[in-house]
Amino acid sequence: MAQINPSILSADFARLADEAEAVRGSDWLHVDVMDNHFVPNLTLGVPVVESLARATDTPLDLHLMIEDPDRWAPQYVEAGAGSVTFHVEAAAAPVRLAREIRAKGARASMALKPGTPIEPYEDLLPELDMVLIMTVEPGFGGQAFLDIMLPKIRRTRELIAKHDLELWLQVDGGVAASTIERCAEAGADVFVAGSAVYGAEDPAEAVRKLRDLADKAAADAWWACGH
Repeated sequence: MAQINPSILSADFARLADEAEAVRGSDWLHVDVMDNHFVPNLTLGVPVVESLARATDTPLDLHLMIEDPDRWAPQYVEAGAGSVTFHVEAAAAPVRLAREIRAKGARASMALKPGTPIEPYEDLLPELDMVLIMTVEPGFGGQAFLDIMLPKIRRTRELIAKHDLELWLQVDGGVAASTIERCAEAGADVFVAGSAVYGAEDPAEAVRKLRDLADKAAADAWWACGH
């Protein structure tokens, strides 16, 4: 079944606890951490994540768009994250970092910007629990989905199948009712949705509709049929 992770980047930051409650029933709550260095935007840090973890039962899916994730990622696990994603472009020692995240009790995930190919990192995949393919340039919410990322999603799914890995494949950026089916058909099974959820009149219902669209698209997809 597809997983839908609403992104609080599109939520009201003054009401984060209420906004988390508004999407009860989602699989994870996606939290973007930006440092105004790796990406040209600044969001939140460890103290806010600690508070959010106490305010919701929904597990937190942290996406670190920061420099020096080797130093900071373990602190976000300690703050309450259930999954921590670091950018391979920023990590000094990605295998060591993934192992440390796992050792502290969270799922380890590696993100790739649109211009970063997956193939050089094939050997790292067994060290991970999830790969995140960015379908926009990281840094800001509300961007248009990049269709040119669909072949990369497919190639990533092919590598996962090649090594027979139980690895989630997440997409983030421009995911909405108009794009989620294409992502699912290409091989994604975890979807970050920001404005498509928090911009809806009923965010919880938006989550259910997105999950339904993704599940139907994946049911007959090449990767789900063992081809």
